[in-house]
Amino acid sequence: MNRIQHYLSNQSLKGKWALTSAAVIFVSFAVICSVLYIAIHSWLLNEQEQSVKRTMDDLTVFFESQGNFLTIHDIQSNKGLMNSIVDKNQTVRILNKDKIEILRINDSTKIMPSVPDNLPNHGYAISKEKVENVDTFLAASTIRIGPFSGYIQLTHPLTSFESLMRYILTAMCILGLGALIASAGIGYLLATTLLKPLDDLRLEMTEVAEQGFTAPIKLQYDAKDEIGDLLTVYRSMMGELEQSFLSQQQFISDASHELRTPIQVVEGHLSLIKRWGKDDPSVLEESLNTSLLEITRMKKLIEEMLELARREQNDLQNNADILMITTDIMEEIKVLSPDATIDLEVDPEISYWAIISDNAYGQILRNLLQNAIRYSENSPKIKIQLSKQHESVQIEVSDKGIGIAEEDQSRIFDRFYRVDSSRSRDGGGTGLGLSIVNMLVNKYRGTIKVKSKLHFGSTFTIELPAEK
Repeated sequence: MNRIQHYLSNQSLKGKWALTSAAVIFVSFAVICSVLYIAIHSWLLNEQEQSVKRTMDDLTVFFESQGNFLTIHDIQSNKGLMNSIVDKNQTVRILNKDKIEILRINDSTKIMPSVPDNLPNHGYAISKEKVENVDTFLAASTIRIGPFSGYIQLTHPLTSFESLMRYILTAMCILGLGALIASAGIGYLLATTLLKPLDDLRLEMTEVAEQGFTAPIKLQYDAKDEIGDLLTVYRSMMGELEQSFLSQQQFISDASHELRTPIQVVEGHLSLIKRWGKDDPSVLEESLNTSLLEITRMKKLIEEMLELARREQNDLQNNADILMITTDIMEEIKVLSPDATIDLEVDPEISYWAIISDNAYGQILRNLLQNAIRYSENSPKIKIQLSKQHESVQIEVSDKGIGIAEEDQSRIFDRFYRVDSSRSRDGGGTGLGLSIVNMLVNKYRGTIKVKSKLHFGSTFTIELPAEK
């Protein structure tokens, strides 16, 4: 069994298909043939037995119809009458009371079995025995012909029956072998035809593995079956992988560019201190402060890059109290930015529980509030409004800041994208805050929208699945 499993496991899918189809068809054919053979055997054997009974019945009727006028001598002198009753493959013997043969019709059986002693008084007894190594039906009864009384015995060898059954069995075996070979061949051809798209897909995947995402998808398959669905999934997966690969390359390029600037600033100030700034306290103080500021910005940038790259699996079993977390973060932001005004509009009778972790929602709200404060020209004025729909909790954060131009709104969630690079850098922005917000919202199956007008502020609307 292990060898068979090992052999099958090393076969191609076409080979497995051909072998399986051949095995199934052969087993089905063998079962059908077995049932058919048994049925034919039983039917023909019953026909042979009925032939014996008919002959014995005809002989009994013949002797009874002749009455006491028929003698053994009459039968011996006119065998033709009994020959017309007895089949040519049957042998009939008439024996006296001492079981000595008086008359024989036909010689289909050379060695005759003895007549049994326990014969019925009326009718005849039928049995099946081996005679000359051939299955034979035997029939015997008592007989009275005029003054003569004795026995009549009929032998019916099943030679023709066995020859016919051997012929049928041989034909079934030949047909079974032919069916096995034909089913294997047809199965292989069918598998080759049906699995050709899979072979093409395998070759194409090999080409992609060798050439990378630059290799185009050439396979065309329009059938609406499982292979068509597989190809659709493959194309979708390849598109996502290509986009992920390109995004990764863009991320590395942008990260390298963003990290290069603070490093160059720190390097420049350290060189300045090394040359002559260490002897000038004012230059030394300014250089150290600038270097520490750039290092802080670089540390924040690295932390946010790690947050984006981490992408832990979301836990949809987490539930967060949006109202409580919003209140806590508002107090936290007011301590860090005392000049900011943050108003909260909420219905105290409603429970605002959403399917999201406390930490993830905290990051989302902090980033939105920090952006609102950072991009406000005067004292920041921010409004947070919580509402609840049928199956979602809605968080709306509005500010009166500088706003976002319409052409920039479609890109604000891209990594490292800044509407005003110099201005955002001066304010400490890394260009990753809204990317983190978008990533976290999508992770927990939420949506985020922005509505903004230049110089009139922005409104970010987030919808998160409500706790069921």
